[in-house]
Amino acid sequence: EAPPAIISIYLGDQLMDIIEQIEKGGAKSAKQGGTLEVGVDSLPTLPRHASDRNRTSPFAFTGAKFEFRAVGSNQTLSGPNVVLNTIVADVLDEICTELEKTGKKDTDKAVQKILKDIIKEHKRVIFNGDNYTEEWVKEAKKRGLLNLKTTPEALKELKTKEAFEVFERQKVLNKTELQSRYDIYQETYETIIRYEADLAANMARTLIVPAAIEYANVLAENVKSVESITKGKSSSTRKLLKEVSGLTEDAISAAEKLESVAKGNDTVKTRKAMADLRGAVDALEGLVPAEIWPLPSYAEMLFIS
Repeated sequence: EAPPAIISIYLGDQLMDIIEQIEKGGAKSAKQGGTLEVGVDSLPTLPRHASDRNRTSPFAFTGAKFEFRAVGSNQTLSGPNVVLNTIVADVLDEICTELEKTGKKDTDKAVQKILKDIIKEHKRVIFNGDNYTEEWVKEAKKRGLLNLKTTPEALKELKTKEAFEVFERQKVLNKTELQSRYDIYQETYETIIRYEADLAANMARTLIVPAAIEYANVLAENVKSVESITKGKSSSTRKLLKEVSGLTEDAISAAEKLESVAKGNDTVKTRKAMADLRGAVDALEGLVPAEIWPLPSYAEMLFIS
């Protein structure tokens, strides 16, 4: 899914080359961008930007700026900006403190040492490859990077000792203010999941199940008519009827379970129950004819204008 749950930084070839030079002793040159191969002989070669592009990265350098691409579509940018600016301010504060210890002597040497130390400590967050591959998930685990796949997991990071300390150190938020934001975010998430669960169960009961039963009745009448004429069993239609009837029962049971689980405010169990209901409904969508199905199908939404 986009964005990836693992937060890493894409730097591009040019900036990565500079980082590696600093790590080895000092940057002396900058890598050029080269040209793009467009695959058409009649077209001129196009210059390639040295940073190139990586649309799979959640945090990417794009030439003159970094792009943070993990903000939700209905979220304000203010929250992520507060966090990012606080982090940058804290690191700059740390760097300035180290430089002040050296006085005015050997400033350049001190800067080089600080940069090398930072790169050595944090280079593991740099990844210029495809963030959607299973190989990256395994590699990120080796590097000790967090893979927080759910909102509750991510929100818990707001309550860590490190988070409290950095916000208080920069006088942005105190512990009480940060805790209150966690409580609000958590409550908002739980409320949204509960609304979605109620809506899913209601749609299954009032739209999906009636349509499935209607189609099952059509199949049953078809079996009855065909077998009365041919005096034999309509095995294929009977098999389809059995499948539709079974999935309908699954949808009814899943909707009932979802309603029950949602009352407990356990978002993990609620999402699991929603996924179970979706499984039955998705299977029914592939069997029930479009003229009976009460909602736009995936095919209609994606491919049919």
